[in-house]
Amino acid sequence: MMKKCDFWWRCMLWRLLRFSSCLRLKCNARYCSGGKSTKPTGRISEAKILSGTAVAKEIREELRREVLELRKRMVNFVPGLRIIQVGGYEDSNVYIRMKVRAATEIGIDAIHIKLPRSTTEMELLYKIRELNYDPIVHGIIVQMPLDADTKINSHLITDAVFPEKDVDGLHTINEGRVAIGDFSGFLPCTPWGCIELIKRSGIEIAGARAVVLGRSKIVGTPAAELLKWAHATVTVCHSKTRNLAEITRQADILVVGIGVAEMVQGSWIKPGAVVIDCGIDMKPDPSRASGTRLVGDVDYEQAKLVAGYLTPVPGGVGPMTVAMLMKNTVRSATRAVDWQTRSNWNLTSLPIKPVKPVPSDIEIARAQKPKEIALLAKEIGLHASEVSLYGHKKAKISLNVLERLADRESGSYVVVAGITPTPLGEGKITTLMGLVQALGAHKKRNAIAALRQPSQGPTFGIKGGAAGGGYAQVIPMEEFNLHLTGDIHAVSAANNLLAAQLDTRIFHECTQQDKALYDRLVPKIKGQRKFSAIQLRRLKRLGIDKTNPDELTEQEFGAFARLNIDPDTIMWERVVDMNDRYLRSITVGQSPTEKGITRQTRFSISVASEIMAVLALSRCMEDMKQRLSEMVVAFDKEGKPVTADDLGVTGALTVLLKDALEPNLMQSLEGTPVLVHAGPFANIAHGCNSIVADEIGLKLVGKNGFVCTEAGFGSDIGMEKFCNIKCRTSGRKPNAMVLVTTVRAIKMHGGGAPVTPGAPLNKQYTEENLELVEKGIPNLLQHIANGRTFGMPVVVCINAHVADTKPEHELLKKAALKAGAFAAVVSTHWSDGGAGALELAEAVIKACEAGNQFKLLYDLELPLVDKMSKIANTMYGAAKVELSEEAQQKVERLTAAGFGELPVCMSKTACSLTGDAKIKGAPKGFTLHVEDVYVSAGAGFVVAMCGEITKMPGLSTRPCIYDIDLNTETGQIEGLF
Repeated sequence: MMKKCDFWWRCMLWRLLRFSSCLRLKCNARYCSGGKSTKPTGRISEAKILSGTAVAKEIREELRREVLELRKRMVNFVPGLRIIQVGGYEDSNVYIRMKVRAATEIGIDAIHIKLPRSTTEMELLYKIRELNYDPIVHGIIVQMPLDADTKINSHLITDAVFPEKDVDGLHTINEGRVAIGDFSGFLPCTPWGCIELIKRSGIEIAGARAVVLGRSKIVGTPAAELLKWAHATVTVCHSKTRNLAEITRQADILVVGIGVAEMVQGSWIKPGAVVIDCGIDMKPDPSRASGTRLVGDVDYEQAKLVAGYLTPVPGGVGPMTVAMLMKNTVRSATRAVDWQTRSNWNLTSLPIKPVKPVPSDIEIARAQKPKEIALLAKEIGLHASEVSLYGHKKAKISLNVLERLADRESGSYVVVAGITPTPLGEGKITTLMGLVQALGAHKKRNAIAALRQPSQGPTFGIKGGAAGGGYAQVIPMEEFNLHLTGDIHAVSAANNLLAAQLDTRIFHECTQQDKALYDRLVPKIKGQRKFSAIQLRRLKRLGIDKTNPDELTEQEFGAFARLNIDPDTIMWERVVDMNDRYLRSITVGQSPTEKGITRQTRFSISVASEIMAVLALSRCMEDMKQRLSEMVVAFDKEGKPVTADDLGVTGALTVLLKDALEPNLMQSLEGTPVLVHAGPFANIAHGCNSIVADEIGLKLVGKNGFVCTEAGFGSDIGMEKFCNIKCRTSGRKPNAMVLVTTVRAIKMHGGGAPVTPGAPLNKQYTEENLELVEKGIPNLLQHIANGRTFGMPVVVCINAHVADTKPEHELLKKAALKAGAFAAVVSTHWSDGGAGALELAEAVIKACEAGNQFKLLYDLELPLVDKMSKIANTMYGAAKVELSEEAQQKVERLTAAGFGELPVCMSKTACSLTGDAKIKGAPKGFTLHVEDVYVSAGAGFVVAMCGEITKMPGLSTRPCIYDIDLNTETGQIEGLF
């Protein structure tokens, strides 16, 4: 607990401030005034008065100018001060009003937070915690003493305020800093004010003898420390000190805060000394109407005849206390602006020591100890309030950061795509990770990798994880590849809730009359019934402007109650995040309880759900809610779309997904930040991570930084959709494209033997073969042309493999540059980490500096079939597009329903530029067949299914699950990679 004299001093300080305005000093100097003695003293003149009122006024004016400068640096910035008061002591109220008045004069947003006397210690701590994490609050004061009904530990409360917001300077950490001469924190206001007044006297503190009378936590002890570190020789006296007068008479500087009225007499003072009176005492005075007058701990009338400089009471230390409090607040606000406007992060990279031969991915990952994710968040400019920790190695980032950084210039936007890959993949994510490690850990540029979250289907199936590989990967890789923070599970739950409601609604409409159905949809609760908000929206869509459920006509409540879903048009499927071939076709409703209402349907893998695409394309919570409401699940028997909002589930879906909309923060092997969010399949949906992750990243890296994101599979699928769907939605224009290629993939397209997962590579791929490389180059050229079609500079990255030869690399580089690539480089990031991608990083920096000529491939006004043709002709090399009869009918239906002006998401194989996975190279003039068409209205695109594309992968004869196990002794996952 705070000492009794500390409480007394704080209670009385308001009186000094209250009467300070009454003090009128005629100054011969700027801050000091002198007068003639009324008694014979042998001195020529009285002490010069150190006016705290005058000094404080000048400090406030200086601070006002500083705040104006802060606002020039950061638009709409306002320093924030919060003053918490428990109870209602009038003394405290007066003191708080003075603080608020001073703050307002300076330009500080000061808010007085009044809590009732019934406030408990826990409630007060919770309020302090809330303010600690509020980024617009730069200073927090808890007004003492606390006027509470229950006992509250004031020391605990003082230390609950974050040291970086403790503008009173009373936190143990800030006090401890002062004790060791570290002034990087906040100085206690009253002692700091005393030092400022001493400096204004003109006396040289260094070498002077100083005596501090009083050892309170608030005044005496910190004042002694400040004087000590100003190089004075300091003696601290208190009530137990012997020979007080003798000691104080030796002081060149005397600071008094003993708490006894007029204790220090003139005889205790060294002639010409500087005397700072911190006392506030009430003394009887019959001559005054109040019967009392305010005095200090020093006998003023005697002291002024001896001292050289003297502070009055009131008008001395009191105004300075408030002034220094404001100075601490502005100092805190300045630090906040410095932190938010810094051009470069203070990022601590993690060193790596690559070994040869390169160990397995999991061995490399486990050899590296990740940083605490809270530290990484702080390094890249996130406030603690904007980060929700999920353990120590991953976190979610609040979308509020976008509002805070709205005025910050965005960084460069780089998309990483690939050529048509082999079934083994060409290291697109590995290249992305090597690039950001090179930019961030080696080039010291602000750089963030933005990735999709991998599905558990491929992880447990054939592909394995998607964290990158070698010395260029995300860590911890197990958490990245498995549950992470549960976003995919949230998508699965939301998707299946909608599916359940869809089938349930069909069942109830088939088994109930209109009146019974209506009464159950709008039931009476406690004798009253009313429409929910989502039901009112449905009424509005039906053109019914009534809001009283009892006023609808029979025709109106029939229209309201019946969706009349045509089961043959249902497009919504249940999902599970696992490869399960036996769910590709199922029958639902076979239980006797469903009364024979059955239908054929199927499962998709979770990441193929439209809700995953919605999550990835939403720009904010409200946008996500609107998109969810617009998802079309089927058509009614009149051909009108039936939406999730019609089924009444929009709000419930939003609740399930509210946390999933926040991006996840992880780190690379070298300690650079990675944003992981959303995971739409690239052959079914648009195959990109989320817009909100990219937006947050672009703001965090700032004008000179880089956000490098990936687009699934080759440029013909992922990059095309990244541009035409994602960038069209976000309004962003990518600055450059990195195109990843390998000698292995080029050889395959040149006629090399099939590449099969799990099988040894043919010697064509392990020995130099320039002929195969030459024949496979057209595939690379098509992908370079794809990037250039969108106006982006294309940097070709040859992801080096062990068996590659230099002539093979040179052949690829020469061909790429001849085809118009901005640069072509060989990168060894897999074996060397960021150091192996330095040339790639340099090329990307220069490409981004070259200027942005980005353009979209087609206008939305084009008919759906024309958009399909434009994509197929330009991106794939096709001559024409042919639609099946069923697909043509669906195009006509969707166009009539108002979906004709949506962008098109082409769903085709990733293994070929054509619709046939067996055809390699870069054929021209072929026909692309579109077998089916459906709308993802919430995501905002129409899907064209080209060939046999399954939305539910199956497990192979020997999936990865055979190798995956948990070591029950160590708790480590084994065999995942």
